[in-house]
Order: sequence, then structure tokens, then C-alpha cells
Amino acid sequence: MPTKKSTISGSAMDSFEPYKEKKGEEYMNEDQQEHFSNILLAWKKELMEEVDKTVTHMKDDATNFPDPSDRASQEEEFALELRTRDRERKLIKKIDESLKAIETGDYGYCDTCGVEIGIRRLEARPTATQCIDCKELDELKEKKG
Repeated sequence: MPTKKSTISGSAMDSFEPYKEKKGEEYMNEDQQEHFSNILLAWKKELMEEVDKTVTHMKDDATNFPDPSDRASQEEEFALELRTRDRERKLIKKIDESLKAIETGDYGYCDTCGVEIGIRRLEARPTATQCIDCKELDELKEKKG
């Protein structure tokens, strides 16, 4: 049976077995917490490996080109990589916050209204902190503001 594709980008996150809920199962029980811990830890590991690759790439490929155009191209490439790594650094922070929320028993519940975020939404976005209704409301406020 093929595995369902995740919407999380990255090779380690491209596929995982979706959580199969059992009838009458309590929301965010130990099995579900373990499922999301595994997803978050794999995602974090992959992001950390990308950081290491960037550092190595920038050290190995840093060349002082005599041609200003070549130098500018390299600087632009490095700047783009650093912006990407900065976004990933922020994502790693969110992953760490999600892992901490699992430990404290707060994971999977909306920070705004307290309702269950839902297994499928969390599989699509494991760092989600709001239910879909509160998130949509925030986005509407943001568009108007």
C-alpha cells in the first residue's frame, strides 16, 4: 500500500504513514504524540543537515573573483542561501516550540480558542498553533488591517 504524501517540503518529510485513528481513541494520546514527535524530529534533523551543507558550501566555494560580475553573482547566491537558512532557523524554533508543547500536553490545541486543531491539519502543518477557523480569522484581520 503506498504511503500518503505529506505537504511538508523536504525529502525526509515527503512521505510518512498518516496516523490511523482508532475508534473511540482520545485526542492527543501517547501514540499521537509519538507520531508527531517523530515527524517534527525528522523535519528538524533534515533542516539541521541543510544548515551544515550551507556552511560547508560557503567555506568551500568562497572565491575572491577578480571580475566584479562573478563576485556579485557569488555574493547574491550566498545572500539567497543565507535568507533561506534564516527562514529555516525560524522554522527550527517553531519545531522546538511544538516539541515542547508535546511534552507539556499543550500540542494539538488551538492557542486562541483551545479547541482541537485536528490530526490531518497537524500532519499537513505540524507546527500549527491555531485551528483552521482562528487562523482564517487572523488572516482576514491581517488583510483588512
